Amino acid sequence: MSDGNIAADQLRLLIERWERLDEEKKGISDDQKDVMLEAKATGFDTKIMRQIIKLRKMQPHDRQEMEAILQTYLAALGME
Repeated sequence: MSDGNIAADQLRLLIERWERLDEEKKGISDDQKDVMLEAKATGFDTKIMRQIIKLRKMQPHDRQEMEAILQTYLAALGME
């Protein structure tokens, strides 16, 4: 087998692996949509849930800093 065939086989395998991962990602995305539909049907506010999910991903220090800046901006705009 020549080097060209080996490289082509490796390229094909990498592309197929990417495609499988893309399908898995689509499946997970569909599952996440189902969770939000279920939450909405139960009466939860999905926009707020998404905000909470975003906040939970943040480091505590970063979250506190963001909240402090938000409070400063709200106060500056007379919204506090």
